Amino acid sequence: METKAPEQLLHELMLKMIEFDAGDALRIQHFIKVASFARTIGLGEGLDADTQLTLEAAAIVHDIGIHPAIEKYGKSSGKYQEELGPEPARRMLAEVGFSPERCERVAFLVGHHHTYDAIDGPDYQALVEADFLVNLFEDSSSAQGIAAARSAIFRTQTGMHLLDTMFGPLPTEQAAEA
Repeated sequence: METKAPEQLLHELMLKMIEFDAGDALRIQHFIKVASFARTIGLGEGLDADTQLTLEAAAIVHDIGIHPAIEKYGKSSGKYQEELGPEPARRMLAEVGFSPERCERVAFLVGHHHTYDAIDGPDYQALVEADFLVNLFEDSSSAQGIAAARSAIFRTQTGMHLLDTMFGPLPTEQAAEA
């Protein structure tokens, strides 16, 4: 059980993660956007406070494995992020004061946030959708790519609404498959 208020835990985690990625404004901007979308999706879907806190913490640290992956492998593929992200995430969350149980769930989410066929809870779903919202924009994805992601990934009403609002009318599923 955490002894600090959720807002304080998230504030301290955000500052630690910014320090972790110091000098890498692109990565910092990315996780801040993912964290904001994750919060919006979780609140829109009515997640309970415990799940919401886990989601928001995971969104802040979801890409913590990027720098370790680049150091170890010279690249930051999703597989390497999932391999190398959980341990520094656990350490950072514990330093801030998150409970061991929450540290483990967040580490699991960090270690699976590029694995889309085993989503096991609303925190996982919202995290994946938030990351997709940001990545689709940052990668300048095509309308067909956005439509394909909507069909394959998005399940929450809030996530689909955000996607549709951000990117406007998308090709139909048949057109996206052509």
